[in-house]
Amino acid sequence: MRWCDRQGVYYVIGLAKNPVLLREAEFLRQKAQTQFEQTGVKQRLLGILSYGASTWDRKRRVMARIEYDAKGSNPRFIVSNLPGSPQQLYYEFYCARGDMENRIKEQQLWLFADRTSSRSFLANQFRLIMSSAAYILLESLRRLGLKDTPWARIQSGTIRTKLLKIGARIVVSVRRIVLHLSTGYPYAQLFRDVAARITDPVSDAFSFG
Repeated sequence: MRWCDRQGVYYVIGLAKNPVLLREAEFLRQKAQTQFEQTGVKQRLLGILSYGASTWDRKRRVMARIEYDAKGSNPRFIVSNLPGSPQQLYYEFYCARGDMENRIKEQQLWLFADRTSSRSFLANQFRLIMSSAAYILLESLRRLGLKDTPWARIQSGTIRTKLLKIGARIVVSVRRIVLHLSTGYPYAQLFRDVAARITDPVSDAFSFG
């Protein structure tokens, strides 16, 4: 954080809760508890603290997010040098960071980015490059082909098992390649719609310079 402050680099970093942070955020916890007891509805409050760990060179701005429901209190803390309200920093930046981690997990779990068991560094690097290329293709399919469909936000594993790893008969001729889908395939119409989107040169899914 000291380096980022010196270089003018913004950061949003999660902090592990500790007794000092919990004590500083106690006013938020009490408020959230009172509101939950009055309404019976889960509460989420955000506030700003001034906090400095013993290893820090100075105190920094820390956002406290306190949730309270029937299970009790669920606190979370983040430190940031970005300007903006606690709501903006938490929802637009910190939660977006969490979504990035989910995308990395997608590549590891379903596109085999964790298969780096070769004794050769170059072989492992090539495997990771291929996995990254596969993710880019699937993300493009999700972003363009599945736009404005109920599957616009499905994960890569679902795309693989529902749209790609399916039985079909392939007929190749001089002019075209025809896929004959099973009559029992439940997503046949969606498959046709996605295929039309990504193969139609005038589709609004693509733009040409």
